Amino acid sequence: MNSAVIELDLHGLSLDEARDAIDDALRHCDMSVYRVRLIHGFNNGTAIRDMIFREYRYHMKVMRVVGGQNRGQTDLVLREYY
Repeated sequence: MNSAVIELDLHGLSLDEARDAIDDALRHCDMSVYRVRLIHGFNNGTAIRDMIFREYRYHMKVMRVVGGQNRGQTDLVLREYY
């Protein structure tokens, strides 16, 4: 992956499938990626969003987890972009 921000659509995935997809994306990020935008939606509950905040705030590649531009997305900040 060689884009500064990558987006990952998690709609319709179970918690395990979403976790696997996020782990795979993080594993394949190179140094050009500074943010992973996770699009999970919010109309069908917050289980995926809650899992993201709970499990990825301590991930070794993730600097911090922040809410996105709307309630249906969450960003994993891998490094600061200047």
